[in-house]
Amino acid sequence: MIYQDTINKIMDTARIEEVVGDFVSLKKRGTSLIGNCPFHNEKTPSFHVSVTKGIYKCFGCGKGGDAVHFIMDHEKYSYPEALKYLAQKYNIEVEEKEQSPQDVEANNARESLYVVSLYAANYFANELWTGEHGRAIGLSYFRERGFREDIIKKFELGYSPDQWDALILSAKAAGHKEEYLERTGLSIRNDKGKVYDRFRGRVMFPIHNFTGRVIGFGGRTLKTDKNVPKYVNSPESDIYHKSNVLYGLFQAKKAIREFDNCYLVEGYADVLSVHQAGIENVVASSGTSLTVEQIRLIGRFTQNVTILYDGDAAGIKASLRGLDMILEEGLNVKVVNFPDGHDPDSYMHKVGAGAFKIYIENNRKDFILYKADILLKEAGTDPIKRAGIIRDIVESIAKIPDDIKASVFIRECSRLLQVEERMLLTELNKMKSARFKKTSSQQKQQYSQNPAAPDGPPDNLFDDNFHPDLPELESSPDNDQLQENEIVRLLLAFGHELVSWDNIDNMYIGSFIMQNLSDVTFEDPTCKLIIENYKEEIENGHLPVANQFIKNDNRVIADLAITLSTSPYALSENWYNKHQIYVRDETVNLKATILGGLFHLKKRKVDRILLGLLQEIKVENDPVNQEILMQRYAYIKNVEREISKFLGSVILK
Repeated sequence: MIYQDTINKIMDTARIEEVVGDFVSLKKRGTSLIGNCPFHNEKTPSFHVSVTKGIYKCFGCGKGGDAVHFIMDHEKYSYPEALKYLAQKYNIEVEEKEQSPQDVEANNARESLYVVSLYAANYFANELWTGEHGRAIGLSYFRERGFREDIIKKFELGYSPDQWDALILSAKAAGHKEEYLERTGLSIRNDKGKVYDRFRGRVMFPIHNFTGRVIGFGGRTLKTDKNVPKYVNSPESDIYHKSNVLYGLFQAKKAIREFDNCYLVEGYADVLSVHQAGIENVVASSGTSLTVEQIRLIGRFTQNVTILYDGDAAGIKASLRGLDMILEEGLNVKVVNFPDGHDPDSYMHKVGAGAFKIYIENNRKDFILYKADILLKEAGTDPIKRAGIIRDIVESIAKIPDDIKASVFIRECSRLLQVEERMLLTELNKMKSARFKKTSSQQKQQYSQNPAAPDGPPDNLFDDNFHPDLPELESSPDNDQLQENEIVRLLLAFGHELVSWDNIDNMYIGSFIMQNLSDVTFEDPTCKLIIENYKEEIENGHLPVANQFIKNDNRVIADLAITLSTSPYALSENWYNKHQIYVRDETVNLKATILGGLFHLKKRKVDRILLGLLQEIKVENDPVNQEILMQRYAYIKNVEREISKFLGSVILK
């Protein structure tokens, strides 16, 4: 257990924009920073970070919290693990209380996988630089490939001895359990129960996660035996999921943000070579075919991808496959083709770093030019093949979710392929329609196979001519949640400020609001908790601040406080700077803002009382009781008129 003083120090030191910025590319908009949410797939940013409040909030999926909760949600860490992560980031020494054996075991299980992976990375690196065989075989190999020592050290490259259990014996001697070596895939147990090293006689490429922790490995054999696989990669584990990892992203993320572009290559050596050429915004798909999850990882940092794949037939095919996937995710994509069958690694070492950079800059092609160039060469003068290629290119354009981008590419395609734009648009619309019908059919099938669906969709939901009747919009929901939320928002935003109207002296707005709520009962359970907590604090002589609720241990309270303390909208300066229109915000007339909130809530409560009284009057048969109800109705109606009179004039003040 971490001491509270240490927790306070971590919380005071951690900067939300720095913590989130390690995982998401943020851009300033108004008073917030925005980016694509890392918790759900989106192409239009709805993820906001408030530097002044120290919180994040996604208005798409609803996730929100402070720096600690971000790490917990993103890295799937426990609360203590997230605190330790932040402490390490800001070089804060963590003081801990003694834990029970059960607590230690639960907290250490996942952490042990990281620890043993780090141990293995250090072991392999040490073998490379100091081991007899490591220097003679591994280091010599890297040097022969032309890699500088600073690049070898930057990526923590290593060498695994060509022995059955060298790592196992070393790790066990250092106190690591065999269980964790197996769970990370560093060792393998055969059918006879014999345990041996997975990587033997290979140069090692450690794979890091977002935060720089070692989570897996790629190992390349130096043997010429064709029966030995060239590369062996770590298997899936609790900390390593290869489809969600990009090799080199930890080293590249800063440069990707800076240059607003990501170079995508195939292999580990390609990443090293491009880095050595001075281009650091480069990643590889980590020994696996490119996945949608990997593309979305790139999309957190930039919307621009440049593919640098091998110039051979397999590399070209991989680039075309990856190209369509990237387009479908809404990213902009360019391609660089290397001459004479070179890949980025071989071409950089052939021409040198300077010439390599110049070549990259001068040979980036838009995806249409690239794809058309490749496919038209294959088709030659065969008209049937050329027609198929045109259809293939239009099919790629059909995957672009942005209609404006798609129309620009159609125009370019028309010019390049000498085909009428109208014909291409017709083909594009056919493809989009076919894809929509296919998706609709799949959704309908999913509905029919899901017995948990309450009633299933209407039979005609997926028909082209189906237009459901929209229900009439109600003036307001059948409860007071919106108005109750607004009161809580006002308390969080302005409760600590002094009342500046009606000659009221030395009273905080928080106290003023609470006094005016003495005759109001809150219905929403979370709002009620916050109001009761606020009232209790005031009675104890303390004026609560927003952070007490934003960082509340009760996650429900914290989530509502974060939601009400943030907004996806900001008033643009263009209203005044460009259009000379002055728009007053709510702080200009706090009296109107606060009283407006209070009276809107009270009007809702009064309206509901009046509705209840009317219903009682209708069913009451006793004339005396009916008269009493009528008198009460008239009294409450008079109160409602006074509230309405105020609300009618509040905007004019």
